[in-house]
Amino acid sequence: MSPTEPLVRFTGVQKTYDGKQLVVRDLNLDIQSGEFLSLLGPSGSGKTTTLMMLAGFESPTAGEIFLDGKPITRTPPHKRNFGMVFQNYALFPHMTVAENVAYPLMVRKVLAADRDVKVKRALEMVQMGGMGARFPAQMSGGQQQRVALARALVFDPQLVLMDEPLGALDKQLREHMQIELKELHRQLGLTFVYVTHDQSEALTMSDRVAVFSDGAIQQIDVVTELYESPVNRFVANFVGDNTVFNGTVTTTGDQHCEVRLPCGTLLNGLNVNSVHTGTTIQACVRPERIVVHTMDATPCDNSIRAVLDDVIYFGDHLRLRCTLQEQAEATVKIPLSSIAVPQPGQALWLHLPPEHLRVYR
Repeated sequence: MSPTEPLVRFTGVQKTYDGKQLVVRDLNLDIQSGEFLSLLGPSGSGKTTTLMMLAGFESPTAGEIFLDGKPITRTPPHKRNFGMVFQNYALFPHMTVAENVAYPLMVRKVLAADRDVKVKRALEMVQMGGMGARFPAQMSGGQQQRVALARALVFDPQLVLMDEPLGALDKQLREHMQIELKELHRQLGLTFVYVTHDQSEALTMSDRVAVFSDGAIQQIDVVTELYESPVNRFVANFVGDNTVFNGTVTTTGDQHCEVRLPCGTLLNGLNVNSVHTGTTIQACVRPERIVVHTMDATPCDNSIRAVLDDVIYFGDHLRLRCTLQEQAEATVKIPLSSIAVPQPGQALWLHLPPEHLRVYR
C-alpha cells in the first residue's frame, strides 16, 4: 500500500434489500490507516449497513470495497482479520472471561502457550487483568464491554469495527469509556471504524466523522470543521445545537449575503450554499456564539430583539430561552462566569456575529 493510498476504499457502493429502495446510495469513502472514523447518523441513515458491508456480514448490491488496494467484496468475514464489537457484547455465557477472549485465537488455531500470552496482554489493555476466571454474569455492563473489546483486539486485527458499543451503558460510564477508547486507539495506532447516533460521542472520540442521511454521506470532516462549518442544513441541525432564523435573501456578495427576517430585521451571514436573491432560507448560529446585550446598550449590527422566557442551569453553562418576533424560540448558551445574568421577562439584544451565522437554502 502506497503512503497516499487509503487502508479501505468504498467505490460506488450501493445496497438495497428489496430491489427498490437504496439503503446505501453510491457510497465513495476512503478510510485512512490508523484513524478513528465515526459513522454518525439517525436510525435508517445507512451507517450500520455500511459497517456490516465492511465487516462482510452484508454484500453490496453494486460497487466494490477495497482493503490495501485489493477487492474484498466477496471475501468472507472470517478471512478479513477485523475485530468486531457489538452493543450487546455477544459474550459466551458458559465461558470464562479468559476463554471468551481466547476464542478468536482458538478459531485461528494459535498454540495454547501463545494464546495465554495474548489473552493476558489483551485483558491488561482494557484494565481487566486478574479477572480472567470470572464469568460474564458476574460482571457489570461496563466490564462485559471491556471483555468484548479485549476479544476484538486479541488477535492483532488490521481494523476494529464497533457498532454502537457503548449504547447500553449509563451516561457517566459511557463518557468514561469514550475517553478510554480514544486513549486505547492512540496507544495502539489501529484503525477504528465506529458507528453511533450520538453526536457528542462522535465528536469526543473521532479524528474524522462521516455524517449519514438517507443512505448518503452528507459531510465527512475533522470534528472541528464538522461542528464549526457544516456544509448543509441537515448537518448543521444534526451535529450540535443550533438557533435557527427563517428569512429571505435580499442581496449577495462573494461569500456573504444579507437576509431579511419577517419582522424586517436585516442580518448578514455566510452564504454557504450560494443561494440567490429572493431565496427563502434558514440562517443558523451555534447558541454559544450568540452575544447577549441588555436593552440599554447600543445594538451592534447583526442584532435582533428578544425577550427572555427562562434561564436553565446546565451545570457547565446557563441556557437562555428567548422569544423572538415571528420566529421560533431562540436558545442562547452563556458561561456560568457571566457577571450579570438576565432575568425572565427582560428584553435583550442578541448579537449574531456574521462569521458564525451560516445561511442555508
